[in-house]
Formats: sequence, C-alpha cells, structure tokens
Amino acid sequence: MGLNRQDKAAVIEEVKALAAESTSLIFAEYRGLSVEAVTVLRKEARKNGIKLRVAKNTLVRHAVAETPFACASDAFVGPLIYGFSADPVALAKVLFNFSKKNEAFAIKGGVMDGKALDLASVEALSKMPSRDELLAKLMATMNEPIARFVRTLNEVPARFVRTVAAVRDSKEKAAA
Repeated sequence: MGLNRQDKAAVIEEVKALAAESTSLIFAEYRGLSVEAVTVLRKEARKNGIKLRVAKNTLVRHAVAETPFACASDAFVGPLIYGFSADPVALAKVLFNFSKKNEAFAIKGGVMDGKALDLASVEALSKMPSRDELLAKLMATMNEPIARFVRTLNEVPARFVRTVAAVRDSKEKAAA
C-alpha cells in the first residue's frame, strides 16, 4: 500500500528536520538483514545519539534538496537506511562496526560538511577518536602545565621539611 500525499509530506518534513539538526549523513543498503539485527543497530544508534530512518529514496531526495546533503542524492538507490547525526565520528563508528559484523549491511556513502563521502572515507572517519576522547586529550594537555607548576611550588616547602627532618635526625643521633 502506497503513501498518500499527506503521508509523503510528513515523511519529507521529518527527514528535513533530521537533516537540519545533523552535520553528517551515512546511508547503507540493508537488504537481507534480519529484524533482530536491525533492532540491535537501532539500539546502538540510539545510545550514540544517531537517528536512523528508512524512507523512500525519492522522498529523501526531496527532503535534502536544499541542504548540504543534496550532493549525495544521486547515490540514493536501492533499499537504504539513513543515519543522521551531529557527531560524524560516532555515526561512522556505529555503522561501520555494524557493517563488519553483518555482511548484508553495506555502506554506500555519506555526507559530511557538504562533501560526499565514499566507503573509504567513512572507514577512515570511523577510525578517528571520538569527540569525547579528543576533549579528554585536550583537557589533559591544557592541565599539564598547571599541574607541573603546582608540583614545582609544592617542592619548595617539601624540600624545606625534608631538610628540617634531616637536621632533627642528625641532632637526635648525635645526642644518643
């Protein structure tokens, strides 16, 4: 049973909203996947803030026509699942790792910052550290000079205390 005009308009608006709040899109062919496998993928995607959507390709083409994702609309062929996310690395990691476990799931391409991505680009993106990992490294880098300064300042009184303790020990030894 096909969609009527109102349903099609609703799907287009939904995909437009997903595209508006996302910076990256990866699409993959899912032909041959079991319902259980798709459920696992959706659960993992939800944990990582990824929105997955299965829709007719023509409706998705209309929805992304005036967005940065329009550059890949020619590749929307076959039964595709579309993943939208504000974090391109998380999106690539989740979908690429899922494709390694499920041969029936084949990534066809993607878009990031208005540039079309091929499978090799998606794979390279999936191997990058996540946003949280990069923020942790940045914070550690920013924290290190301050930590060294504090250790240096702490060393002066500590050295004084050790010297006083050594003098005390030597006087106790001489008195005994």
